[in-house]
Amino acid sequence: MPPAPARNDGHPYQDPSLPVDARVADLLARMTLEEKAGLLFHTMLAMHPDGRPVEAGDDALVPSDTTGLLKSKLMSHVNLVGTTGPRQLAEWHNAVQEIAAGTRLGIPVTVSTDPRHSFTANIGASIQAGAFSAWPEPTGLAATRDPELVHRFADIARREYLAVGLRVALHPQIDLATEPRWSRQSGTFGADATLTSELVQAYVRGFQGDTLGPHSVATMVKHFPGGGPQKDGEDPHFPHGKEQVYPGGMRDYHLEPFKAAIAAGASQMMPYYGQPIGTDWEEVGFGFNKGVVTGLLRQRLGFDGIVCTDWGLLTDASIFGELHQARAWGVEHLTVAERAAKALDAGADQFGGEACPETVVELVRTGRVTEERIDASVRRLLREKFVLGLFDRPYVDPDLAEEVVGNSEFRAAGEAAQRRSLTVLVNRDKTLPAGTAGRRPKLYAEGVDARVAAEYGDVVADPADADLAVLRLHTPYEHRDNRFESLFHSGRLDFTDEELEPVLRLLDAVPTVVLLNLERPAIVPEIAERAAALIADYGASDEALLDVAFGRATAEGRLPFEMPRSMAAVEASRPDVPHDTADPVFPYGSGLAI
Repeated sequence: MPPAPARNDGHPYQDPSLPVDARVADLLARMTLEEKAGLLFHTMLAMHPDGRPVEAGDDALVPSDTTGLLKSKLMSHVNLVGTTGPRQLAEWHNAVQEIAAGTRLGIPVTVSTDPRHSFTANIGASIQAGAFSAWPEPTGLAATRDPELVHRFADIARREYLAVGLRVALHPQIDLATEPRWSRQSGTFGADATLTSELVQAYVRGFQGDTLGPHSVATMVKHFPGGGPQKDGEDPHFPHGKEQVYPGGMRDYHLEPFKAAIAAGASQMMPYYGQPIGTDWEEVGFGFNKGVVTGLLRQRLGFDGIVCTDWGLLTDASIFGELHQARAWGVEHLTVAERAAKALDAGADQFGGEACPETVVELVRTGRVTEERIDASVRRLLREKFVLGLFDRPYVDPDLAEEVVGNSEFRAAGEAAQRRSLTVLVNRDKTLPAGTAGRRPKLYAEGVDARVAAEYGDVVADPADADLAVLRLHTPYEHRDNRFESLFHSGRLDFTDEELEPVLRLLDAVPTVVLLNLERPAIVPEIAERAAALIADYGASDEALLDVAFGRATAEGRLPFEMPRSMAAVEASRPDVPHDTADPVFPYGSGLAI
């Protein structure tokens, strides 16, 4: 059954034959202040697994009042969290659009999403692939150093997003991973500005095409002006991580990828939470920073797209039952209305993760912000809805969604990328490829699904009985008590003596292939010295890792950041300078061919 037609009351803004600017002007002239204010807010919504919208009082991961947001608060931009099957996602999208069609002007909803195609699940940053094709994290795409592969990924993700109605990608994340402890590195293209600049252009063009249009997914590039150089590597979602510093004087280095993204036509930009310290910028979070948003982004770099703040700059919020203060770094003393006014004055068009349009109405009614200033942002936001074709084709086809999302071609492409991205760091005595002696090895496996391991050897329960062991490890991190912060793996990168002892015992007992997930650049000098082989991954299945270990696939990856020798070296390095730790175990670009 084809999707339902768009609402059409005969108004010029509903006429697809008219130029976009004429449609925007007609609709803007019809809007009340309350309708304009609603457009400036972009918050999170959840859905039920069966595709129904979550309403007030429903039990959900993120409490949501879908009808209230769309009909009372008059919002029309939402960030979908959670996942389910493609049919259910499409049906949810259509249900939301139907609610929006019942509002006075019938402005369709723009649905955005965090990344959905890899292995990391963090409600504040990403969603596991689920029904979508599964790819390595962006660091893994960077490890291949192949812009064509990045474009292929983005084009496939675009088609899967379109099928279920997702029209804004809250990515790519093009911060530079120059501070080894920072928790958000897996979402980046690594530490090198030149490589990141090349890959972000392929990424943006894969999602948007050469120009934004009805078959595009708009990209919200983040986090301007580069969120890598966090003091002590702490994350600015949290007060103790708010300071962003440049002791190496490399502030402009972090801007290079954003210049490339703008040149590629990136539609939207998200300033970071970080509060710059010790620079000539005002010491307030970037979303409130006029010198950065207007002076640098808009005037110096020439960006005229949508600027949407990072999530939760205005109001305190409960996350997992724990209260988190607004990320109003440097302006904590201001009221919610004063924060909103400062962000608007800075040049922001939209408030991410917030749902208080009445605040903007109050600012205009009291004369603190002009309606002309609001209109400037509303024009940008409406224009994108028209360009994306949402007014003309707001609904999607659930049958088509089931055919497109996660189809065999797309899954195969993602699985091949996983294998290509893997990085061989140690291959002592030509251990790899394993299992080439004409017989199945006796295989001891830890951290790997035994059923998968059995496809490559005869699995034994005792390392003493094995010819070869495979051990899967993950980058260490410090546990944080706060439930939300515990999802942002931060702090130390080295294994404690207690953690290391059983690993080294196994490595000494039997030749061992260590499979190491590099969520961040782990410190592993002892493991590197004693492992028979060491393979790094950035999000890959057990099958992908063992295919490479046993010679059924070829690893092509090169490290997108260096792997430090010690925490002392990390602590002595400068957070804004790439490849800055002394005597790394594996320098940037390391990787062996086998």
